[in-house]
Amino acid sequence: MSRYPRRTGRLALRAGSLAAALGLWQLLTTLEVNVWLRFSQFPTVTDVARAFADRLLGPDYWTDLTDSLTRIVTGFLLAAVLGVATGVLVARSRLAEDLLGPVLEVVRPIPAIAMVPVAILLFPSNEQGIVFITFTAAYFPVLVSTRHAVRALTPMWEEAVLTMGGGRWRILGSVVLPGALPGIFGGLSVGIGVSWICVISAEMISGQHGVGYRTWQDYTIVNYPGVFVGMVTIGLLGWLTSTAVELVGRRLTHWLPRTSYVPGARPRPARTLASTVEPTKAEEARDEHLV
Repeated sequence: MSRYPRRTGRLALRAGSLAAALGLWQLLTTLEVNVWLRFSQFPTVTDVARAFADRLLGPDYWTDLTDSLTRIVTGFLLAAVLGVATGVLVARSRLAEDLLGPVLEVVRPIPAIAMVPVAILLFPSNEQGIVFITFTAAYFPVLVSTRHAVRALTPMWEEAVLTMGGGRWRILGSVVLPGALPGIFGGLSVGIGVSWICVISAEMISGQHGVGYRTWQDYTIVNYPGVFVGMVTIGLLGWLTSTAVELVGRRLTHWLPRTSYVPGARPRPARTLASTVEPTKAEEARDEHLV
């Protein structure tokens, strides 16, 4: 079976599942089904689509979109740089672990959204406070993933670089960072998702513009189709940014072996030297037995 029809079939299956979910939503809300869940309070799919089209034609939607993206990108990039740097430092230095470890472990369990009062008191503007909340949300997943990835590296690679005369910076650039990249991007993927949760919550609490702010305003004026427009927008933005992080990670870790999942197919074992030798030995033993 060629790859193209299989890929087309998977895309069709995904589109069909999404269409089925939307169709079920439309059916339940149109019939105003109230069996345990009150679908009569929900807007229909057509109401949300109509509100989405009206919102796209206005300037406020694009202003909110730009503000939310600016906040998420700024906070996430700061968290990526400082989280990777701190994770490598804590994993490679016992002094840094003793100095920073206790403070980080005490602050890490605190939800980023609980930092909103701190951000209001600490920063002179709401914009800086929201970026701080976004940074805090992404910082700790990146830090923890980087720390574990660096500590999991085999010492053999570092010893090989030392044998060839490499120094500390050579080890960092050619062993530590490349070897930890898969774990680092795992933390970045988690961090971007948590960042969206917290930036939307912060915009609802103390923002003046943004997707979260607009969604909360629609809720306060009982504009439920507008609320769902905000939810759909948040989902699309989160999916796009997560996909971007994953694509960058695949590009930077192109040297890793990739496995492709094919539904219904059995995994093919790798053909090694042993697999080519063993059948020969088995055939020789069988021939000897027959003789």
